[in-house]
Amino acid sequence: MSDSPRLEVYFDFDNTVTEFDVLDDIIRRFSVNEDWKRIEESWEAGEIGSRECLEQQLAQVRVSPAALGEYLGTIRVDPAFPLIIGWLRERKVSPVMILSDSFSAIIAAILENNGITGLTIRANELRLDGDRPVVSFPYYGSICSRCANCKTSHLFRRDRPAGTKKIYVGDGLSDACPAGFCEILFAKDKLLKYYSGLRKDCIPFRDLSTVYSHIRTLLP
Repeated sequence: MSDSPRLEVYFDFDNTVTEFDVLDDIIRRFSVNEDWKRIEESWEAGEIGSRECLEQQLAQVRVSPAALGEYLGTIRVDPAFPLIIGWLRERKVSPVMILSDSFSAIIAAILENNGITGLTIRANELRLDGDRPVVSFPYYGSICSRCANCKTSHLFRRDRPAGTKKIYVGDGLSDACPAGFCEILFAKDKLLKYYSGLRKDCIPFRDLSTVYSHIRTLLP
């Protein structure tokens, strides 16, 4: 075991741990109008950042705590995710962290509904005032202002032991920056397209069973 590499593991959440983008689906389901489409187009065109995009989109959402809770109760994580977390915990890998441009309350509820607790989550913050979402962004602008949550900032550690290998698992362009600081990268969809010509060691995946198979080769 002493000759094995130290590991840190970072997961994106929507469409990585879950099988689709839950936050996008919430916006579609519970918006009072179609303005979210125009806002999304502005974000995709680079006219606004992800914080402004989320602020504007969530301002159009109306959902009661009961309705949101009922919806979140239907969301399942990738079947391999609990296996990965169990394997990492058995081997005392730390940190194992969720990095997301979604919201901690949503992520924590989904994980708990799937029997997963105790994970560190670094995401944006959301609460409901009646049926109106109130959002805040505690990690905005840590390094740059492109993302609502600066994922890269959560990778910085002064006390990291020499030889540590950082693993990143993600799917979107908000993962591109932090993924570049990790020695092992699992990527799909837009993130895979971004890195396909940049990193020959990038490991493609369709679901987390691929990640589970590979990660078990790293420690006995």
